[in-house]
Amino acid sequence: MSVIAFVGSTGAPGVTSTALALLLAWPVEPGRRLILAECDPDGGAVLAGALQGRMDSRYGLRNLAVASRKDQLVEAFWRQLVDLSEDESHTRLLLPGITDPAQAAGLDPAWGSLAELFARIEDHDHDVLVDLGRRGAFGASAVLARRADVVVLVVRNTVRGVQSAQVRAETLRKELAGPGGTGADALAVLLVESGPYKPSEVEKVLHAPVLGAMPWRPQQAAVLSDGADGGSRFARSDLMRAARSVTGPLRQRVLLRRDRLAPRPSGPYGGEEPARAR
Repeated sequence: MSVIAFVGSTGAPGVTSTALALLLAWPVEPGRRLILAECDPDGGAVLAGALQGRMDSRYGLRNLAVASRKDQLVEAFWRQLVDLSEDESHTRLLLPGITDPAQAAGLDPAWGSLAELFARIEDHDHDVLVDLGRRGAFGASAVLARRADVVVLVVRNTVRGVQSAQVRAETLRKELAGPGGTGADALAVLLVESGPYKPSEVEKVLHAPVLGAMPWRPQQAAVLSDGADGGSRFARSDLMRAARSVTGPLRQRVLLRRDRLAPRPSGPYGGEEPARAR
């Protein structure tokens, strides 16, 4: 099980489109499921964007505020998921975000419970992608980033994109290294290639590893952001091919961090045995 949070900065890097592309491209193993949770305090975008309002907006994050106050968040959570699978597998699920930023304040008491649910959801063989938008990694919802296995900062490799991400990356490292965090090394970068800077240059500036890159393809991205017609070729587009290639480094990053953080039991002669990846 893994929980991977996605965070943006200024310059519209395309966090939600990237997370949605990964939901559709992720290799889901038999018996497992993948959830994309839209936890952006500024509001979700998938129902109105990719799905163009075709799906009932009754479902989603906003209903968990009341459930949390009644200590029923776990039971309510599973009823709020929307199936985005392209077949009958029911393996790719969406927790739609709030429809109005004003609803975010009501969720303040629920964020901690939701983070705990994500951390324990492996009992149900689910992996979770968390879309935190630009603000979700800070404030009351920051617990979702602190508890994630990996926090991915989505950055456009332009002057504006890298400069704005520099401040954001430093703040995120402090947040992740603080109480309740899993460590500053949880931070990684995913590039959206619309500028001149190479991954090595971005790594040097942001002091975080670049795990991969998505191409800047506005027309292809519009299928995910606005529900544009991508046709049968969309699954073979540059954008989706890149999404599939990124899943490997992301999964490997989770395994490496879990191996490093796993408790190391004492050996029979007082030494330490190597930790095993979960």
